Amino acid sequence: MRQKVSVIGAGNVGATTAQRLAELDRFDLALVDVVDGLAAGKALDLSEAGPVVGYDSRVVGGTDYSITEGSEVVVITSGLARKPGMSRDDLIEANARVVGPVTEEVLKRSPGAVLIVVTNPVDAMTELTLRVSGLDRFRVIGMGGVLDTARFRHFLAAELGVSVRSVEAYVLGGHGDSMVPLRGVTNIAGVPVGSLIASERLEEIVQRTRDGGAEIVKLLKTGSAFYAPAAANAQMVEAILGDRRQVLPCGIRLAGEYGISGVVLGVPVKLGAGGVTEVVEVQLSEVERAELERSAQAVREVMAVLP
Repeated sequence: MRQKVSVIGAGNVGATTAQRLAELDRFDLALVDVVDGLAAGKALDLSEAGPVVGYDSRVVGGTDYSITEGSEVVVITSGLARKPGMSRDDLIEANARVVGPVTEEVLKRSPGAVLIVVTNPVDAMTELTLRVSGLDRFRVIGMGGVLDTARFRHFLAAELGVSVRSVEAYVLGGHGDSMVPLRGVTNIAGVPVGSLIASERLEEIVQRTRDGGAEIVKLLKTGSAFYAPAAANAQMVEAILGDRRQVLPCGIRLAGEYGISGVVLGVPVKLGAGGVTEVVEVQLSEVERAELERSAQAVREVMAVLP
């Protein structure tokens, strides 16, 4: 029997997440959206792509959460997307009214599921999902760090003219302006990045990473990023359901790790069966540790707005 994954929200991020997961040919999928016909239509379209691409994944869609029953992982993407001039923090009140009820609905049908939260501002929405669900903190995971790290690796690879596969890097902290790309542990095939890129140029790349989402919003004008977020979602689902114990930077509520407690923050974790199996504490420089603490404070300020 195939493992089941549900994706809540059939917009660009949700539908593209479903597409990537369907093409893996390992999971059955349920796609839910409040807009009548949207999820059902995209699910049918994805099903009809199967014979061409070569997958037998069963994809169903609709407005009724009953189709999500028995899910092992639920990916929550529903909510408003950012518009030009809008920060992630601006979304908090509107998206809190969406994510809370979604959490309740999916857990009625799949009480044992791991929840991956994608809706922005993702750190605050992960905290809200934790509060509403009452689940263990290792079963409610924010996606932001995987996406931020992918952007950082892309910019570094482009700068140096190397494959992204040769770039090892992590971005910690909140998914926003206060994120913390780790210069100290970043390397290209084992060579420290600081010996390959001048410090001034490296700081420019760090800033571009922090502005990565806003840069795409500005270019698109009527939407936000979805290809890379969907890829990040699929990587997390694969790691969990394949019990890979893969180390990825994800948002979880910290409980003393890195000297921080009571706030959702992106840190390296092992993802495997049941969600997070371990928090990995990497060595931080004094500057990086101070940046992480500032990021935690920025997330706390956003969390304070939660209903």
